[in-house]
Amino acid sequence: MKRIIVRYKVKQDQAEENIEYVKAVFNALENNRPEGLRYACFQLEDGVSFVHIASIETEDGTNPLPAFDEFKAFVKDIAARCEEPPVASEAAMIGAYKILT
Repeated sequence: MKRIIVRYKVKQDQAEENIEYVKAVFNALENNRPEGLRYACFQLEDGVSFVHIASIETEDGTNPLPAFDEFKAFVKDIAARCEEPPVASEAAMIGAYKILT
């Protein structure tokens, strides 16, 4: 099991577009329901910072997200939308209460 946290900050005029991309990814996930993935995205109070949390729980450890066209569209031009580029970190869960468990 692998847990990944990604954070980034988009340009002020790109926040709504970023949200639309994220919503498209979640719609694709709802429609396809891939096994072995728990995924969440949060928009922070500044309106332009985002945090994504993924728990990859597939048997072979592969992340199902990159297989989706909607995810490919989301990441394709993300650098152009960002003021601060995405930083991904693998994370070890120390504890959880009713989330990602």
